[in-house]
Amino acid sequence: MSDHTITARDPVIPELGLARRINDGRPILSREYVPYEADCIFNAGAAFYRGEYIMVFRNDHGFDGKDTFARCDLGVARSSDGIHFEVASKPFLSAADFHDPEITRVYDPRLTVIGDELYMCFAIDTRHGVCGGIARILDLYADTLAEKLEILNVTTPDNRNMVLFPEKIGGRYARLERPFPVYSRGRDRFDIWISYSPDMRYWGDSKLLLAVEDVPFANDKIGPGAPPMRTDRGWLALFHAVDRDDARGRNGWEERWTKRYYAGAMLLDLNNPAKVLGITKEPLLSPATEYELNQGYRTHVVFPGGFLPSGDDPAYALIYYGASDTFECAARVNIDELIAACR
Repeated sequence: MSDHTITARDPVIPELGLARRINDGRPILSREYVPYEADCIFNAGAAFYRGEYIMVFRNDHGFDGKDTFARCDLGVARSSDGIHFEVASKPFLSAADFHDPEITRVYDPRLTVIGDELYMCFAIDTRHGVCGGIARILDLYADTLAEKLEILNVTTPDNRNMVLFPEKIGGRYARLERPFPVYSRGRDRFDIWISYSPDMRYWGDSKLLLAVEDVPFANDKIGPGAPPMRTDRGWLALFHAVDRDDARGRNGWEERWTKRYYAGAMLLDLNNPAKVLGITKEPLLSPATEYELNQGYRTHVVFPGGFLPSGDDPAYALIYYGASDTFECAARVNIDELIAACR
């Protein structure tokens, strides 16, 4: 564990100052943009696919007034510029599409383009644990599950926050993931692992990539954020990091919310992505705006889910992130400056 101890008396840890929020820090997507029942729009995956930006977002709705939502589904939005999105007229995916009583919720999508195919990693709540799923998207606007997705892999419990690398490395697919080793670690101490596959269906050769104690601004857990981006100096990947203090009280709609979520970045070796070349020693993004600090279901949360080259200037990248588990926001960062911060 890092020597740095985060307490409730600490201010929010300042960010690096490299990321510039788009839309003056206001959401680029929220419930007002959605033409069907919606409350919290957040933790979206994003990709540039077939000439347009595609976003698949999480929608929690039917809040019980205390701490849970009755329903969760995934929605689709599209954009020509990566900032102004139009939401499809109906949800894309929910647990009901599976017609399986074991599956109770699907959420937290991450999108990756490999070749000319669009893939989605997502979390699956079951009656016997949390799983991670990988699917090839067949049609974002179809009616049945068989028309929408080809399911390639579902993990055993407990594992999620999976993201795919956008190309094979050494002839194999690779993914980052976050298992939940509660029994062996004693409490929340969740780390980032890497696994490989010859065919996207069977995964193994798993290794620990980055541990909680390696991140100075985390004392609770870390996990993958957005799928990695290839650069000439390595794979640039965003991750989320959490500090927790049980002395914190109400921060949002719940009676208690004791965690803060930050976004960090790491640089991985191009040929051996299990080798971490460096990480940001401070958050790339910290909760800072009105929507990140004071509004929403769980405040003091930023969660990166999309990381794409900017269409108007390839020297920059767009970061899509959930804010307060309620809004979807965006920021812009210079890629070279971020690599330098990691190294």
